[in-house]
Amino acid sequence: MSSRTEQSSVTVLGLGPMGRSLAGAFLDAGLRTTVWNRTPGRDGELVARGAIGARSAGEAVAASGLTVVCVVNYDAVDAIVRRGAVTGALKGRTMVNLTADTPDRARNTAAWAAEHGIGYLDGAIMTPATTIGTPAAVLLHSGPEDLYREHRPVLDALGGTHTHLGAEIGRAAAYDIALLDIFWTAMAGYAHAVAVARAEGITARQLAPFAKGIGAILPPIFEAAAGEADDGTFSGDGNPLTSAASSMAHIVATSEAHGIDAGVMRAAEGLARRAIGGGHGADGFIRIAELLGRR
Repeated sequence: MSSRTEQSSVTVLGLGPMGRSLAGAFLDAGLRTTVWNRTPGRDGELVARGAIGARSAGEAVAASGLTVVCVVNYDAVDAIVRRGAVTGALKGRTMVNLTADTPDRARNTAAWAAEHGIGYLDGAIMTPATTIGTPAAVLLHSGPEDLYREHRPVLDALGGTHTHLGAEIGRAAAYDIALLDIFWTAMAGYAHAVAVARAEGITARQLAPFAKGIGAILPPIFEAAAGEADDGTFSGDGNPLTSAASSMAHIVATSEAHGIDAGVMRAAEGLARRAIGGGHGADGFIRIAELLGRR
């Protein structure tokens, strides 16, 4: 396969909602796109748009110099690529793994790829499937910079912002885990807030405009707290841990008065109380990151 052909073709393994969006974006960019999915029948729309439906994962990989994998987790990745025919087909080619999992799984997969002569980049998609191919997409990448630069022209077809986080292969997954920690913790808090509000006769729609206001004040708080965490200053000016713990206790009391599970907030309050007990009551809330980091 010529270098020119490799740069104008790509294979996508995994045709869930995100995989179909990835393949669709490649097609829209005019790339020769080969697709394969473990469950047959998901490639119909893509084939109708011009994709090539492969009969096997090995056949799909052999069709392109670059294979993009996006499935449910790394167990699924292993089940697909760590087989003789597929591993052999990948040798001398590059695999970009956009599957979400842990940093250690990324490192393990990279070690396997190196043993088999496979170029490997790991990545994370930080926005919904509907953003792929648009300016709103956000993708993180980690791995050898030369390999990333080589395949960046094809990856650019996915739209949005691409950030190479460095050669350490687990970096993209580490960012993904940390950022999803923020997202799902926030969504759990929002679901809990809706339950408490409804118990007090407030509908979710009535609460939503004020919830958006809370969300809007978080970015500058995040930025300030990041500086405090890195610098070890932990300023509690305006909202010390003692005040935060008192506020959280009110949430727990109101929740439990309505029979609503307050386990998450109790855990947060407990961390704040531990930090206060350690003599840090005047510090800001980000102080608990130090507490959480202790082994």
